[in-house]
Amino acid sequence: MAACATVISFAAGLALAYLLANKNFRGRELLDAAITLPLVLPPTVLGYYLLVMLGRSAPVGRFYEAVFGGPLVFTWQAAVIASTVHAIPMLVKSSRAALESVGAEYERAARTLGASEWRLFWRVTLPLARRSILAATVLAFARSLGDFGTTLMIAGDIPGRTQTASIAIYDAVESGNTMVARTLVLVISGVTMAIVYAANWLERRSKS
Repeated sequence: MAACATVISFAAGLALAYLLANKNFRGRELLDAAITLPLVLPPTVLGYYLLVMLGRSAPVGRFYEAVFGGPLVFTWQAAVIASTVHAIPMLVKSSRAALESVGAEYERAARTLGASEWRLFWRVTLPLARRSILAATVLAFARSLGDFGTTLMIAGDIPGRTQTASIAIYDAVESGNTMVARTLVLVISGVTMAIVYAANWLERRSKS
């Protein structure tokens, strides 16, 4: 679920970061505020919003059920959506800063040589900002891996289907199974430490 959420966050987040970093349009600050909202809202509030928007009575929920023959909520796809919404603000914020930090002289030189905006982005801007964007992507993966409240609200706690590591830890503590809880905590802590180390390493490389 975290891997799927990271792939979606990377694609959508990079597009949004480029839009916010390079385009001036009415409502840009409102869009930026809406993207930032999941960072400051309580996870249960965010989960409630998603539940209302994707439930069986909502247009998106009805469309999904008509196409796939079942409701969207309380499925692993809903867990992916929850993790994506939880992770994408961090990726957008960090990627936007990375794109804005690229030297304007390189982009001006590319435009002078006749490069289109599409070619400029893929051949000049993105390569120069790639390490910072990769670091942001790694941190987005860690954030999606640790989501709890939002996922629980929209996907539930179904072992083998929608139960994430964070929810499994909660269940183990509630049931008094301390051995499982400790094992999962150590695994998640080790994975998260490795992710943060990788993100810091990439960030240092981007500045060297």
